[in-house]
Amino acid sequence: MNFYHKLTPLNLYLLSILSFVAANLIRNNSIEGYYVFLVFGVICFVLGLTKRVKSK
Repeated sequence: MNFYHKLTPLNLYLLSILSFVAANLIRNNSIEGYYVFLVFGVICFVLGLTKRVKSK
């Protein structure tokens, strides 16, 4: 979890956006990959949100 503590909320938001874009790019080719990227994006967004709320 040391890696998680070094990430800023902005990094987590950008990672979630990149995963949403990747999910939309592979939506027609691989439905399993689509859901993996989609869930990963939601998790990164929620982690960034909680990290931002805790820092204020």
